[in-house]
Amino acid sequence: MSLSAVAETISRCRQGKQSVRETAEETVARIRQQDPTLHSFISVIADPSLARAAALDAIPVDKRASYPLFGVCVAVKDNICTEGATTTCGSRMLQTFVPPYNATVVDALVNAGAVIVGKTNLDEFAMGSSTENSFFGPTKNPHDPSCIPGGSSGGSAAAVAAGLVPLALGSDTGGSIRQPCSHCGVPGLKPTYGRVSRYGLVAFASSLDQIGPIATDVQDLGLLLSVISVPDKRDSTCAGKQFIDSPDLYNGNISGLTVGVPKEYFAEGLSAGVEASIKNVMAALLGAGCRLVDVSLPNLGYGIATYYIVCTAEASSNLARYDGVKYGYRSASDAAKASLLDMYRTTRQEGFGSEVKRRIMLGTYVLSSGYYDAYYLKAARVRTLISRDFDNAFTQCDAVISPVTPTPAFKLGEKCDDPLQMYLTDIYTVSANLAGIPGISVPCGTSGTGLPIGVQFMAPKWREDTLLRLGYATQEMSR
Repeated sequence: MSLSAVAETISRCRQGKQSVRETAEETVARIRQQDPTLHSFISVIADPSLARAAALDAIPVDKRASYPLFGVCVAVKDNICTEGATTTCGSRMLQTFVPPYNATVVDALVNAGAVIVGKTNLDEFAMGSSTENSFFGPTKNPHDPSCIPGGSSGGSAAAVAAGLVPLALGSDTGGSIRQPCSHCGVPGLKPTYGRVSRYGLVAFASSLDQIGPIATDVQDLGLLLSVISVPDKRDSTCAGKQFIDSPDLYNGNISGLTVGVPKEYFAEGLSAGVEASIKNVMAALLGAGCRLVDVSLPNLGYGIATYYIVCTAEASSNLARYDGVKYGYRSASDAAKASLLDMYRTTRQEGFGSEVKRRIMLGTYVLSSGYYDAYYLKAARVRTLISRDFDNAFTQCDAVISPVTPTPAFKLGEKCDDPLQMYLTDIYTVSANLAGIPGISVPCGTSGTGLPIGVQFMAPKWREDTLLRLGYATQEMSR
């Protein structure tokens, strides 16, 4: 097993062979030089990051081994709170919001010796699949600037894929880490719900949201997950089960593992190029000693409908706090001065983008009197059935394999006028969030036009180790 670029950086910085400040200066300079065309960052935290790097350089060499990410520059999705630096959620509503505290994962990064260099672009309030819904403009795919990078963590995935930073954090509500990682050609992991604290993550859909790592190497996903999965009493949904990384996960040995192949994932709508790449991975897994078995997830077809009922209902509730009173944007127009209700209405009309408004309206509708039982309650029941389907499948296998997206990255603007087609790009990823299980996306090939294609593995709750083992082996076999 060779050292990843992150591991090499940590080793050199710990030994004093490489200055953390020089590393940070080079990273900030690279972002400022290359990112204007890519637009993966909303803000660069330049001076504080350089000051932080200088403080790390002052730590004695013999004390540095206790910092697992010593000297590594990390980007953070801009819906994760950072004390003293703006956290916009890609929205006009929070354009100038500066949190007075750090998210738990940010404190974990700092305590591990990382240097946070900037906040990455995203679909507004993480609502989208293309990073085109940001108030600050779209991010572009590093492999083809005419294409989307995926979303909503498109900024984080693009920044890592372009080599601007070696590590980044994203959030995954229905595929928002795995889908952009597939489109940008980098590994990304959605942990088990409750593995990573959500304290300081600006809520979209509280029962689905989960923070996770993005990297250039599967080994680094495990390292970053072990750092951020700290127990946290401030988040009642945090299970306190810290992930313990191990070198044994990255020896390429997957012999004896059983991988399930759900027939529902290989049906109509999957492009021939993506299907061929996934089947190549399946053949490689067989050659490496894995066993493949057919499994069924009979309620998977209801996944998209269930997801968009649950997530919009929770979004409607969570986003009610943005009213122009407590923090964030407040309309200064004459219409907002007529009454308190007019101020609320005008502020929300001006502060939110069209996709956020669409989801608030859908969520309010499914929760309204007379429709709650017909929509939200029924969706909650189907969600339980989907979770049971995975439980049944995992009695036959250690993990399941599937595509991440139906097609490679599409052109910027191609689906903006068709929300339903945009929503359907999440068809293979939303089920993991509904069931609360972990999922990983790993690059496995390219399309005829050179765009990346990813493969997805999903495992039972708390079995990120199985995903990392399979992910690393797939990564090495695909290189």
